[in-house]
Amino acid sequence: MKILVLNCGSSSLKYQLIDMENEKVLAKGLCERIGIEGSVLTHQATGSEKVKINKNLPTHKDAVELVFETLLDKNTGIIKSMDEVYAIGHRVLHGGNKFTESIVVDDNVKKAIKDCFDLGPLHNPANLMGIEACEQVAPTKKNVAVFDTTFGMAMDEKAYLYAIPHEYYEKYGIRKYGFHGTSHSFVSKETIKFGNLAKDAKVIVCHLGNGGSVSASIGGKCVDTSMGLTPLEGLIMGTRSGDIDPAVVQYICNKENKDVNEVLNILNKKSGILGMSGGISNDFRDVENAANEGNHLADVALKAFKYRVAKYIGAYVAAMNGVDAISFTAGVGENDKNSRKEICDYLGYLGVKISDERNDIRGEERLISTDDSKVKVFLIPTNEELAIARETLKLTK
Repeated sequence: MKILVLNCGSSSLKYQLIDMENEKVLAKGLCERIGIEGSVLTHQATGSEKVKINKNLPTHKDAVELVFETLLDKNTGIIKSMDEVYAIGHRVLHGGNKFTESIVVDDNVKKAIKDCFDLGPLHNPANLMGIEACEQVAPTKKNVAVFDTTFGMAMDEKAYLYAIPHEYYEKYGIRKYGFHGTSHSFVSKETIKFGNLAKDAKVIVCHLGNGGSVSASIGGKCVDTSMGLTPLEGLIMGTRSGDIDPAVVQYICNKENKDVNEVLNILNKKSGILGMSGGISNDFRDVENAANEGNHLADVALKAFKYRVAKYIGAYVAAMNGVDAISFTAGVGENDKNSRKEICDYLGYLGVKISDERNDIRGEERLISTDDSKVKVFLIPTNEELAIARETLKLTK
């Protein structure tokens, strides 16, 4: 039984075709520059070389059609008929207050996704375009929306409500939602499974990449998460500021004669380690190279990032009154052994001990703490596509 997973951006479409009998990826690819001159599809069937197809893709419908054609092609394809595709799962950024779990798409679901355009202005419109394109190209297939925000919907009011007039929550749904939810859900559950932990284990997941977040969960159910109404809250990230005194916005507006939208654009796109390092890069590797060459601002930016992660871990230990396991995932979390070690160096009070030998690894599931560490620490590669496929199969089987 095969599930097609789509993740649509404003001008891109990522996909994977997964055989759910063994949860293996059969093919994957990326359509780029949709609606822009120079559109291209990069496709790879497992075990084969990458193939690039240059074709004009004015709309997401055209991109979906090309994906299906490529999957069926006798040279590049992996299936003989669209009948082999059981259903299609879609990553959708924001479900607002309406969805506490994934759902089979109907007209009401599409309307709800559209109603959240103002909460996810870059992603939700593209996510909806992908769904509607699939409905046009493959009208007999069921589509499932897997929301990035549903993991955070398990939070208690004390965790998700902001200390602002309650009318703004009632009128506009202003609350903490949290993002990277599909990743946090997958990694928290995989930590329990891989670590052979109790079903109600207390797990902290550090999803660290150009975008970063930390979550606390008990038995895979979210207790708290660092991102908020938008992905701007929480950790220092590649270009996002993370937590900041709200008065900073007004202060910069007044000093620089900018409006609120301009300053929020700065906090989203020009801050984080990019801004802190003096503009070196939003790529952690570039900033680390600069720090190793003696650049003070680069060094401070990386130290501040690791410090913020450690602070969130400490806060979530308190929120859950303990922790059984801490897992690192995503680009930095999976590949940067130094960041994992230096973050865990803050956690000696928990009895955390990292094994340098076990920690010398990239992108593989592994226990990286010592046998006598009081808290187990893992590297668990995230797999959002598989998580979406599992949800899709569960809802359509």
